[in-house]
Amino acid sequence: MNTDTNRTALLWIVAAGFFMQALDTTIVNTALPAIAHGLGVQPLVTQWVIVAYTLTMAMITPASGWLADRFGTRRVYFAAIALFVLGSLCCASAHSLVQLVVARVLQGVGGSMLLPIGRLAVLRSVSAEQYVSALALISVAGQVGPIVGPTLGGWFVEAASWHWIFLINVPIGAVGLLAVHRFLPRGEGGHAPSFDAIGYALVSLAMIAFSLAVDVPFRSHRAAWSLGLLALAAGSVLGYLRHARGRRDPLFRLELFGQRNFSVGLLGNLVCRVGSSAVPFLVPLLLQLQLGFSPLRSGLMMLPAALAGIVAKRWIAPLVRRFGYLAFLQVNTALVGISIVGFALISPGTPLAVELLLLALFGASNSMQFAAMNSVTLKDLSHSDAAGGNSLFSMVQMLAMGLGVSIAGATVRLFSQASGSSAAGFRMGFVVVGAIALLATLVFRRVADTPEAQGMPRERERGAQGPSSTGASPAAR
Repeated sequence: MNTDTNRTALLWIVAAGFFMQALDTTIVNTALPAIAHGLGVQPLVTQWVIVAYTLTMAMITPASGWLADRFGTRRVYFAAIALFVLGSLCCASAHSLVQLVVARVLQGVGGSMLLPIGRLAVLRSVSAEQYVSALALISVAGQVGPIVGPTLGGWFVEAASWHWIFLINVPIGAVGLLAVHRFLPRGEGGHAPSFDAIGYALVSLAMIAFSLAVDVPFRSHRAAWSLGLLALAAGSVLGYLRHARGRRDPLFRLELFGQRNFSVGLLGNLVCRVGSSAVPFLVPLLLQLQLGFSPLRSGLMMLPAALAGIVAKRWIAPLVRRFGYLAFLQVNTALVGISIVGFALISPGTPLAVELLLLALFGASNSMQFAAMNSVTLKDLSHSDAAGGNSLFSMVQMLAMGLGVSIAGATVRLFSQASGSSAAGFRMGFVVVGAIALLATLVFRRVADTPEAQGMPRERERGAQGPSSTGASPAAR
């Protein structure tokens, strides 16, 4: 088979892998009430189904590039799909929440490597001139997943059962395994650089401890557990700083944080995404548990946000060129936070048009926010720092998703119990996560603005260079 055919097949394989990952991140949300009912638990407790998946992805992402170098892109990508499919089967077979959470961890191990290893395979197979268009094709698959995910999840719940939101990955993954075996080149691997295992362990421990501290899964002595976990997270961070200073090739070079826009963008991303990542979790629960929507209808309600996000992406470049990153991020971050707080006003008497308009506003502003935050964070990194910076940035994205769901779930439960009203709990949940997103406006005040005409194109050029073998692509997020 000729080289062009192999390259075309490779692009479709990677796009399918990214589609599976993106789909699985969103398809679960509308099925959470059905999962809770099937497993005999409260709906808000099922947040760990999402947190376990996103936290696992955040942990594995920094090691994905090294694994590909050590064992070969083909082997690792094949293993990633196999683990993802196996995890999906285990999810569908789970009979308790604990079993489902463990299965999601396994699924997350595979899912964490689908995009970064796929990107690496594309980078090594196409020319620099073809890389931008190749990455655009992969990104489209990532955009389609969140559009169809909520609706497909709702349809599966009503037409069959919640188990099918995981079983759908099996035939897609099986075709992917056959395609990887047939089309991806052999003989790579065995030439990996040294890997900072100690640094990786410290960073992973910090993420796990901090995530658990936000919403302690233990009923007794919660405050003591939270303080202990926060202390463990802080100690792990301090340990990493000391470790990185004494190592020539640490997992993440400390010099990265000396670059102002990278540090500001990284913190701003974390804070803003904590707020915005809670919305896909809370809105389907609000619609089903408070407004009585069916799973399919609640999934369809998420379409305006996804479609508005796609339309708004074309506005970001001209707006940044005209107003600059500083002004744009100040205004748009405020729009994201305000739209999230606006969901607190939704009640059984709210007109459908108002609900759809609010969802569209959130989707558009959130989509532009992601693009602007991605660009301002990564655009000034040097070629030597791009790999580590991109990997750390991708890790923070996934960590923020888990934290957003944890904070939202804990807030709703806390205020529901305190007020005796689940409606009040949901209102305060949106207010709290919206306020967290608004805090990012204070962070982005420290952005060092650059000439508007240089902003967005430079980020695209960096994506075309493809310097990183780890982490998710800015274009894909």
